[in-house]
Amino acid sequence: MHCRYSANMSPKSALKAKSEPVQPETSSRPLSLLDWYDRHRRRLPWRAAPGEASDPYRVWLSEIMLQQTTVKAVGPYFEKFVARWPDVTALGRASQDDVLRMWAGLGYYSRARNLRACAVAVTREHGGTFPDTELGLRALPGIGPYTAAAIAAIAFDRRTMPVDGNIERVVSRLFAVEEELPQAKPLIQELAATLLADSRAGDSAQALMDVGASICTPKKPACSLCPLNEDCTARRLGTQETFPRKAPKKSGALRRGAAFVVTRGDELLVRSRPEKGLLGGMTEVPGSDWLAGQEDAKAKQQAPALKGLSRWHRKAGVVTHVFTHFPLELVVYTGRAEARTRAPAGMRWVPIATLADEALPNVMRKVIARGLDP
Repeated sequence: MHCRYSANMSPKSALKAKSEPVQPETSSRPLSLLDWYDRHRRRLPWRAAPGEASDPYRVWLSEIMLQQTTVKAVGPYFEKFVARWPDVTALGRASQDDVLRMWAGLGYYSRARNLRACAVAVTREHGGTFPDTELGLRALPGIGPYTAAAIAAIAFDRRTMPVDGNIERVVSRLFAVEEELPQAKPLIQELAATLLADSRAGDSAQALMDVGASICTPKKPACSLCPLNEDCTARRLGTQETFPRKAPKKSGALRRGAAFVVTRGDELLVRSRPEKGLLGGMTEVPGSDWLAGQEDAKAKQQAPALKGLSRWHRKAGVVTHVFTHFPLELVVYTGRAEARTRAPAGMRWVPIATLADEALPNVMRKVIARGLDP
């Protein structure tokens, strides 16, 4: 069996549960969760206060930002976005460059491009009002199954259970799901649905999220404080920290390249990356291709051609960065261009003092900091 259910489930019932869809439990778990949530809910800038209706725009914006990112990192970005674009119509009128600039540093930049595309779609096709069903939400750019379920449950109280990393961990421990992720996702989704209350679906989901974030943490979970501790199978077995089961991660091969930090007085030479692909549309300094096993000499040959600049200075060490699918090492070269030197085709000079306004990804911030360091 892939999953151990509660201790009071008979072997016959367990076998039946393995072959048939899991039905909502009649136990007190959902009510216990809601009771705990009413007393211990986290205060988050995008979360409605008790008794207030959730704003679908704020729910959607936070869910997109929280993908692959922490609550702590997202907070300041969320506040900046809603201050500048208080509703989806305002965001739909923004340029992609402005959205990317505001997003810079948050990572996974395809989310920013999809964010704007979705805002445009909601504004133009739905009159500035988000669809209130999972099916309608799924049709929007950048909204997948999880995000659609989260918005439907939290913003519109649709009876559905979104399963994020926190909920995945709580459920896998509660039921001791032995199957490894990601293969276990359908089973965990099915089991998570048994924790939905008959009403307040959004609060049920957020309660589980909060339990995972504050109690059922990856290491050293505070089981004595958990509202589900009395029938948690992993706790009874003393194996909490071994769940969820995960297949070993496969890391991509190391890629190498060169980056060229060129100044002209108090200006820096930059360009925009292609719209599609890794870091699409973001600002960068000129650089070589990023290839596995690339030699420094070959990478240096891809330096930008600038009149009056014949010598490059190599900075000590390398800049390292880890993307989702591969680690990267960049050698940094610096050069000084003469006054009035024209930027090569596809590049531009920008004042160093205004770099904060550029859509620079974190890897480029590291490169520029290394290059401009005396």
